[in-house]
Order: sequence, then C-alpha cells, then structure tokens
Amino acid sequence: MITTFKKKIEILREKFFLSSSQANVNDIAESFISLTVSFNSRITKDEVKQTIRRVKADKASNTSNISNKALQASLAKLISVLTSLFNACIIHKYHSKQFKKTQTIVLHKSKKSDYIDSKMYRLIALLNIMSKALKSIMIKRLSDIVEIHHMLSNAQMRAKCKQFIISTLNLLINQVHTM
Repeated sequence: MITTFKKKIEILREKFFLSSSQANVNDIAESFISLTVSFNSRITKDEVKQTIRRVKADKASNTSNISNKALQASLAKLISVLTSLFNACIIHKYHSKQFKKTQTIVLHKSKKSDYIDSKMYRLIALLNIMSKALKSIMIKRLSDIVEIHHMLSNAQMRAKCKQFIISTLNLLINQVHTM
C-alpha cells in the first residue's frame, strides 16, 4: 500500500503526464487545394449572447473566478464590452494570457476503491469562460464555412446534426493535416 504523499504524486505524474513524441508524417502525400473564403470577421453581439447563454450555468469556473451563472446574469450590461474584447482579439490576432490559464484537478472515479491504481483517477481541466466563449464562436464560424463550401465529404457531414460542432472542426483539422 502506498502511504506517502510523494509516491502518490509520482504515480499520478507517470499516468497523466506521459512524455510526448512527434508523429512520423513522412508517409503522407503532399497535396494542395486552393480555396479563398471570405466572411465577416466582426463578431456580433448576437453571436456573443447566443454563446454565453448556451453555457451551462452551474459549471465550475477556473482561476478567473467568474462563474457562468454570474456572466449570464450580467450579460445585458457586459455584451458590448465582451463583443469589443472578442473583436479586438481577432483584429490583433491576440489570445490573452488570462484566457490560456487553466486549472486541472484530479478526481477519484466513483465506486472505485483502489486509490493506488492511477487508472482510478481522471483529470478535469477547468477552462477560462471567456476563452471558451471565443473558441465556441470561432468553431461555429469554421463549421459553417466548412459546410457552405463543401470542404468535407457528404459522408463526413451527414451526421453533423447529431455531432458537436467540435467534431466538425476536428474533421477539418484532420483534412488540413493530410493536405
């Protein structure tokens, strides 16, 4: 039985922080598809409103200490500021350091009794609500562009209504990486 705090930390470190290695992409054939896509780069107040309202109010907040519930309750007063902030991020191609901060917690899986086995734990990353909102807006826009310009096959897009928007973005990213 592991009883020291340092040994428990070492077990969790080995489980969750594996060394990363670069993937070998030498076997991927190069190809290039030229496509020019134009869209309105300005984020609208409606986009921000819809995005903030979609967030679950009772989700935990991260190090920013801004709860989703508080943000939703004050949205009417903050909408102009948030929209300007998000537009400034896009115009200046800047993602705030505060947006990048996350808090990761380790949770013991329920109904599991073996605290020694690192597989009995799971990591939960608490992301900044502002970062999540901006990312959600951009993912929605990319998803719409992909669909409008038929950048993925019908087979890939067929189940889009049943998938999360992030799944569509992952399909696009994979397609871009194979080009």
